[in-house]
Amino acid sequence: MRLKFAGILLIAVAVTAQRTNNNANRRPQEDTPAPRQNEIADEEAVERELCRGKGAGEWFRLVGGDGDNCRDVIQCTTSGLQAIRCPAGLAFDIEKQTCDWKDQVGNCLKKEKDKKVKPLLNTDEPVCQQEGTLACGSGDCIDRNLFCNGSPDCADGSDENSCDSDSDPNRAPSCDPTVCVLPDCFCSEDGTSIPGDIDPEQVPQMITISFDDAVNNNNIELYQELFDGVRKNPNGCDVKGTFFVSHKYTNYTAVQSLHRLGHEIAAHSITHNDDESLWSSASVDDWAKEMAGVRLIIDKFANITDNSVVGMRAPYLRVGGNNQFSMMEDQAFLYDSTVTAPLQNPPLWPYTLYFRMPHRCHGNLQKCPTRSHAVWEMVMNELDRRDDPESDEDLPGCAMVDSCSNILSGEQFYAFLNHNFDRHYQQNRAPLGLYFHAAWLKNNPEFFDAFLFWIDEVLEKYNDVYFVTMTQVIQWMQNPQTVNEAKNFDAWKEKCNPITTSQCGVPNSCSLTSKELPGETLRMHTCMRCPPNYPWLNDPSGDGFF
Repeated sequence: MRLKFAGILLIAVAVTAQRTNNNANRRPQEDTPAPRQNEIADEEAVERELCRGKGAGEWFRLVGGDGDNCRDVIQCTTSGLQAIRCPAGLAFDIEKQTCDWKDQVGNCLKKEKDKKVKPLLNTDEPVCQQEGTLACGSGDCIDRNLFCNGSPDCADGSDENSCDSDSDPNRAPSCDPTVCVLPDCFCSEDGTSIPGDIDPEQVPQMITISFDDAVNNNNIELYQELFDGVRKNPNGCDVKGTFFVSHKYTNYTAVQSLHRLGHEIAAHSITHNDDESLWSSASVDDWAKEMAGVRLIIDKFANITDNSVVGMRAPYLRVGGNNQFSMMEDQAFLYDSTVTAPLQNPPLWPYTLYFRMPHRCHGNLQKCPTRSHAVWEMVMNELDRRDDPESDEDLPGCAMVDSCSNILSGEQFYAFLNHNFDRHYQQNRAPLGLYFHAAWLKNNPEFFDAFLFWIDEVLEKYNDVYFVTMTQVIQWMQNPQTVNEAKNFDAWKEKCNPITTSQCGVPNSCSLTSKELPGETLRMHTCMRCPPNYPWLNDPSGDGFF
């Protein structure tokens, strides 16, 4: 949506449309009245001044302050200035570069994000004469490989301040489909190509339902109602989901049951630390303690012995840059599902990170991977939340369904699901991701009823739509199957209709403490033996060995 601001912003917002119109329709200069020439020059001068020193995609304010001033931001684009306004009840966090709840935004008076010293990478003449070295912002020369390695090596820290996929001197190369071949590698120039070059109408539409955070008595019944053993995919197997499990407050008896029923269990951290910036700046070792640690806890206390915990998602969708993905390689994780792709048509297919991402890093505060990594990215395509898909309303998309703050009724949610399904099904049939926190559905029964109704309707209406896990999507991409072949696809037949009876008997209810959490006593349910201590970062087994 285009916004109307006071004073200079009226000029700024008008520049986009007027510049486009002027460039397309302007008569030769001698026919343009002098006052109009001056007006065009003034508009261009205003735009140049506003955009001076601004990074690509950087949002900034013209007027700082509370109220609407804290909701309104603009950015510089190749076609002019673009303006947005955060929805009612939200404000724009200038450092996070995103809309957030008003009480969470403390920088309404700031007009732009803090500037950092940049390295001297693009100069007319090389600053550094020694081969394999590059210049810090100060002019000091250091080894090229030290740039964007997650640790400041320049005295001014500039080697870590220009590290996006266009600037990192050690960035992954652009997609080369002659080198990147299935089953181990998949990429395409714009990310929208279908694996195996199958005709879209012959591609089974995959839908991934995922839930984040602890599994416990607050959501177990909801999961049981959703995955009731009655809802079947066209191959006769139960519909499946993926659960990104964080440790604290999780009932591992319930996790064991979900795994037995064929759902995928993935890592979501031990601590789920509330400091969002921690996840962006965490070291390789920090990431390993959180993600490899929670996988160890899940494997041990949910009795998962088949090495199937191979995926992860970072808390708050805060991507950890190259450190996160280096850890994933070291710890043999198969895929990540944290990176968000901005709303676009057609949507993106998942890809491997041997080559550079086929889309920009969404959110100026995010640290996306720039180097080559042997990891799949189950990219989170933003969902279109416009009430009228035919309108040109400029509403940003949303990655998690429960972050689509304009959904206010079951009927509206049902329409939202249908529209986004059609965006995928009628275009390139990229997997449709529906990502939730269970509390949103539990606290809004009308939404949950609409969701169940929609799933049942889709399964009844279509014989080429499958509700599958994240790993099952990757298995299909590694060995693409047509709609007819998918019904007998062996990878989708595993745990097709598993037994529902528990082999646990009476689970243990363990009351535990940890030296790492002084003063806290936490209860943990598991079918396994109770450990001496509550598992935590430095003692994931709970045996007391730090």
